[in-house]
Amino acid sequence: MVLGNAWLLIALPLAGAALLLLGGRRTNGWGHLLATALPIASFGWAVAALVQMLGMDPAERSLSVPVYTWFSAGGFTAEANLLLDPLSISFVLLITGVGSLIHVYSIGYMSHDDNRRRFFAYLNLFVAAMLVLVLADNYALMFLGWEGVGLASYLLIGFWQHKPSAAVAAKKAFLVNRVGDMGLLIAIMLMFSAFGTVAYSGVLGSADRAGEGLMAAIGLLLLLGACGKSAQLPLQSWLLDAMEGPTPVSALIHAATMVTAGVYLIVRSGPVFEAAPAAQLTVAVIGAATLLAGAVIGCAKDDIKKALAGSTMSQIGYMTLAAGLGPVGYAAAIAHLITHGFFKAGLFLGAGSVMHGMNDEVDMRRYGGLRKAMPITFATFGLGYLAIIGFPLLSGWWTKEGIIEAAFATGGTAGAVLGGATLLGAGLTAFYMTRVMIMTFFGQKRWDPGVHPHESPVSMTAPMVVLAAGSVFLGAALVFGYRFAHFLEPAVGAPEEHHAFSMAHLLTSWTSLAALGLMVAGVATAWFLYGRAPVPRTAPAGNLVTVAARNELYGNAINEGLFMRPGQALTKALTAFDTRVVDGLVNGIGRSVRDGSTGLRTTQTGFARTYALTMLFGAVIVVATLAVRI
Repeated sequence: MVLGNAWLLIALPLAGAALLLLGGRRTNGWGHLLATALPIASFGWAVAALVQMLGMDPAERSLSVPVYTWFSAGGFTAEANLLLDPLSISFVLLITGVGSLIHVYSIGYMSHDDNRRRFFAYLNLFVAAMLVLVLADNYALMFLGWEGVGLASYLLIGFWQHKPSAAVAAKKAFLVNRVGDMGLLIAIMLMFSAFGTVAYSGVLGSADRAGEGLMAAIGLLLLLGACGKSAQLPLQSWLLDAMEGPTPVSALIHAATMVTAGVYLIVRSGPVFEAAPAAQLTVAVIGAATLLAGAVIGCAKDDIKKALAGSTMSQIGYMTLAAGLGPVGYAAAIAHLITHGFFKAGLFLGAGSVMHGMNDEVDMRRYGGLRKAMPITFATFGLGYLAIIGFPLLSGWWTKEGIIEAAFATGGTAGAVLGGATLLGAGLTAFYMTRVMIMTFFGQKRWDPGVHPHESPVSMTAPMVVLAAGSVFLGAALVFGYRFAHFLEPAVGAPEEHHAFSMAHLLTSWTSLAALGLMVAGVATAWFLYGRAPVPRTAPAGNLVTVAARNELYGNAINEGLFMRPGQALTKALTAFDTRVVDGLVNGIGRSVRDGSTGLRTTQTGFARTYALTMLFGAVIVVATLAVRI
């Protein structure tokens, strides 16, 4: 009954978005409450669906739920069917659970915004689109949700459109994601051309019988789409600019929805990548490069939200790397995705709480000493901090260590390089997150005059407490005893052997001990640089590496040099060709007709004697011609 009506999971938040947008100002007084209640209802339905699924035999935990025929053209029919299986229900619980907490938080955070109703409508639209994405049982319907998420992100990032920076950031996110979306769209076209269907069952069930070249092409195009949504190299440039939106948007995009879509796509399409080892290795390499690039960027940002955005790049890189390891990494990737959804959402909401108490200041160099003024924010943010740096037995420790172990388990040069990247990333994560903690909550007060930090209202702190609890306990609940890996097996397959999901192994393996040592080194380095001496209110010039990190490793400059400026030059050339050649030809024909008409017009005088004389000359010519022929 519950699984058979899975469409309600999407319908509830979608109805909220429609009602608030169409209802207009009449819903201002209560719209935010309705918009918050509907995702909570979806979460309750998802929990009931999970309970029903757990009562089924593992082999039967995959159910396609028909909804309606989307469209039909010739011999092709696209069905709007939903797929309920362990992978999709895991994402549904994350999206609706964390999404509901962000809605509750937004009630307090956006309480003084005149357009609060519209903001909540966009939040509902975002959740509904993401649910379409993860519940679709075919690539066509998944692409509809994919584009819906892109639209909602554009609306939310640019919500404060009166700020030019927010409007520009929204357009940038929209355009960069269109690049990735074209890759995904072409991949779907190739699937239909090769298999005659875009249903998961048809495509993934036939992947191992198709040519490796075709699967490699489809896999690389899917990866391009994933890079756009999940802000992986080289399509990562939009993510830090997306911080221009309200802080709840940052938590929603960076924790539970948009940036996880690419990881979902790769794991769901696992058989495609398994049939094309080159594409699969490319996924892992892109993930490794991004986890290091995001960590380096996070080390140098003074804007608290942008430091966390760099962290998101890095953590999604971990998940992408794990997804590129094949079946041995799928469970680790999704487990880390879920725990990350909790501690990263908590960190972003904590950052929003700090901003709320600091008159919207985002520069950590103007914070300091906030742990006493904001004790709840400090405690919840601190637990998220410990989780993300991999402090033993907290959520991030369980799942990140699983990825590190799986990377080394692949063996050979690739395993050593990928595993080394995960260990280096662990040390960098500990450094930049400790830097954030020290600059925000410890040291001397560096507040601007007139700023009076205070704790946020309960509507904001309550969701932070729940997320902090997840940051502590969720990892063990998922990983201990292989339970989550076994749960996912009907959807993603079973690896030949499990790695790093035993607590005894995690506590004693050399990779775990190496990660722990690097974590301690990162914390100590950050304390040495930022905790022992006063933090200057103006950032020092820094060295070449620091400057590069502050400039986001020149990602924007590279994109401008490789794509924007050549694109501008091409546009100018095409405009000149159109103006001078195409328009010149068309206008030349017009001028010829005009000039000829002008010449002929001079023969029309309007005098009868002129016309009579012309007729006489014509008659003489005709008679003379006839006479000559006779």
